[in-house]
Amino acid sequence: MQRVFVTGAAGFIGSSLVDRLLADGVRVVGWDDFSTGQRRFLESALQHPGFQLHEGDNLDLPALTRAMAGCDTVLHLAANADVRFGTEHPSRDLQQNTVATFHVLEAMRANRIKRIAFSSTGSVYGEAVVIPTPEDAPFPIQTSLYGASKVAGESLIQAYAEGFGFEAYIFRFVSILGERYTHGHVFDFYRQLLDHPDHLNVLGDGLQRKSYLYVQDCIDAILHVLHAGTATHAKHRTQVYNLGTPEYVRVNDSIRFICSALGLQPELRYTGGDRGWIGDNPFIFLDTAKIQATGWKPKLTIEAGIVKTLRWLQQNEWVYVHRR
Repeated sequence: MQRVFVTGAAGFIGSSLVDRLLADGVRVVGWDDFSTGQRRFLESALQHPGFQLHEGDNLDLPALTRAMAGCDTVLHLAANADVRFGTEHPSRDLQQNTVATFHVLEAMRANRIKRIAFSSTGSVYGEAVVIPTPEDAPFPIQTSLYGASKVAGESLIQAYAEGFGFEAYIFRFVSILGERYTHGHVFDFYRQLLDHPDHLNVLGDGLQRKSYLYVQDCIDAILHVLHAGTATHAKHRTQVYNLGTPEYVRVNDSIRFICSALGLQPELRYTGGDRGWIGDNPFIFLDTAKIQATGWKPKLTIEAGIVKTLRWLQQNEWVYVHRR
């Protein structure tokens, strides 16, 4: 990789990836519409001579195509990740995830760029029957608009790899934790505890089982696979990898880690039921044997990742003002 185009460059994962690429001597072109991305996350990158930032929308295909010119690899991370409230704005996932991915692929085709890495999600497995869930598990009925839009994005990428000779890497993430984290359960629980440390409202029954991955472990995995070039000779020139830790925790475990780190013992008030919202999967645990067979392994446990995330939020409470 010589010059990489990163969509969602000002986001949680995107900005962390930009910093890592620059540190590795790779030139980076960042692209973001700043609907959720934070300019503060790019403060260091903007001082680097190897970085260029373009503000733009993935739905603006001509602008996207111009900005991408001269790059050799695309890391497509931009997306609407609002799973919980997807039914309140059904077209958002279609536009920002599926149509946006089509535009990224078309901009690549116009610029003759052949290599793409895509941030997908473990949500594509819906309520999986096979646990832990491998990459070749059959897709069930989709239960979230977010998951459905990501399945569509994956399918487009696979078809472009077959039809136009692209080299495609699809990464199905569990929830990612770490520095610059701006949405998710640790974010929500800590915001509640700032407002009312005596009690905590918990969606569902607290028994939902989830897996999480620290952001730097996630980036390690993406770059490790890209450097190995495993899709070059793969069938249909596409490789799909689950990214996660070989463990899961219950929501109640996460609460215990957070409250212990804060020295709090709030009353827990459950809304009831086995899930928190429409499309919430009560058990997410991905089989990561395939990515681990390449030599990658996560360095942090889920508990360590949750605590690191909490400590960053404590030091950066400004993110709550920007995300309200």
